[in-house]
Amino acid sequence: MKTTYILAIGNSFSRDATAYLHDICESMGIPVHVVNLYIGGCSLERHWRNVVKDDHGYQYQENGTVTDRYVGIAEILRSKPWDYIVTQQSSHDSGWLDTYEPFTGQLVDYLRKEVPGAKLYMQQTWAYEVDSDHEGFMRYGCDQQEMYRRSRANYHAIADKYSMGLIPCGDVIQNIRKHAEFDVAAGGRSICRDGFHMHYLYGRYALACTWAKALLNAPVSECTYVPQCFETDEAVDPELVEVVRKAVSF
Repeated sequence: MKTTYILAIGNSFSRDATAYLHDICESMGIPVHVVNLYIGGCSLERHWRNVVKDDHGYQYQENGTVTDRYVGIAEILRSKPWDYIVTQQSSHDSGWLDTYEPFTGQLVDYLRKEVPGAKLYMQQTWAYEVDSDHEGFMRYGCDQQEMYRRSRANYHAIADKYSMGLIPCGDVIQNIRKHAEFDVAAGGRSICRDGFHMHYLYGRYALACTWAKALLNAPVSECTYVPQCFETDEAVDPELVEVVRKAVSF
């Protein structure tokens, strides 16, 4: 089977999404090569400015592994026959439509010129946890539903405007929060690890499954991969993994 090449031009949220993507796909017999270009908190405006300046400030993360290599976008676009290129707005700006433009249009035009064979996607970022202390949460009145509604509307508007695909991570995370096990307001555990980044085990697993299904139509309901994480001593609860996997439905 042909290897599918997936590139994320993102930040810590795309790091969360791609950490297990290679392993999950491989476990289902789907060969992929996944690269995440990482700058913490990077916005669409900064991505575009980095293109213009040919900034080599992106940490190169390959198949879920963090490296000490730093690269620029142009260099990486030429390095592989990319099938999918995914980007996103910085999470705190996601609810404000005026922060997307003109940078999304400029970036889309550039990518379609440089890699005409690639399909372009946006990752719909997720709302923060109800008790998040992220300073950007105050812009939404510290209201999870308000952040979710605003960001979701903007991602759909931008994806439609530029005929891009949309990976519905925000929807999936909100769906997971409806389950008692992850309903923080009702005493459940958080799908986040710090109020906004994804839990190393369950949150990252949810995102990777969402990407696999949205991009590759992978049968994630049948996925037997269990996340292996060296960033926490917490043991994996198979029942929670099952809750997460079943929530990836769209």
